[in-house]
Amino acid sequence: MGSKPMDSLEPATTRQALKTPRAAAIAGIAFAVLLSVSLVLIRLALIANADQRVAGVWATDSVHRNLVIFALNLIPYAGIAFLWFIGVVRDRMGQYEDRFFATVFLGSGLLFVAMLFAGAAVAGGTIAALANSSSALSNGAWQLNREVTHSLLTIYAMRMAAVFTISTATMALRIAIMPRWIALLGYACAIVLLLSAGFVPWTEMLFPGWVFVVSVYILVASLRAQRTTPTEISR
Repeated sequence: MGSKPMDSLEPATTRQALKTPRAAAIAGIAFAVLLSVSLVLIRLALIANADQRVAGVWATDSVHRNLVIFALNLIPYAGIAFLWFIGVVRDRMGQYEDRFFATVFLGSGLLFVAMLFAGAAVAGGTIAALANSSSALSNGAWQLNREVTHSLLTIYAMRMAAVFTISTATMALRIAIMPRWIALLGYACAIVLLLSAGFVPWTEMLFPGWVFVVSVYILVASLRAQRTTPTEISR
């Protein structure tokens, strides 16, 4: 009598354990897509164009302004999805999680999200000031806000992304939570981000690209596990 509820709960618990990694892997894919779109739009509309150094010119260009607003609206959702991605990677580590690398992994991931949000907040505040006709920004203030946004999004945030990638790839090699080639690809992306992000255009796209690869692998692996588990449960 007492063992029956435990038996009835076991399949549901197993199914829930399979659903969580799959949902988080999808969140990782969503993060990669959302961040990529945001970075591309921000660079095209706010960073790459030299004419945007003049606040008055940029404020009157509705196309560039609307692109940046749309990109900034995507960043909070990208950050939320990234937190889910952190969760699924830690779930795959399980009891083999190394405290040292796990601390660096978690700290760098949270700092990355914080800097991403800070950069978006500065850019959003700049746009709000430009939209208010009663408080136009001087060219000096505009240039300062523009450079702060650029630094936070493509220099500091991407350095933290590189540290996150290195720690994740190292743990992947130590406990084999993903194929070796994905870990080595992560090291290569991290080195480029550490040395070039913010100075070489478009290198920041490497991080969401690597997260996309990892998320697709985790999603495929969880789907394969889901196919084999019902057979094991029936036995």
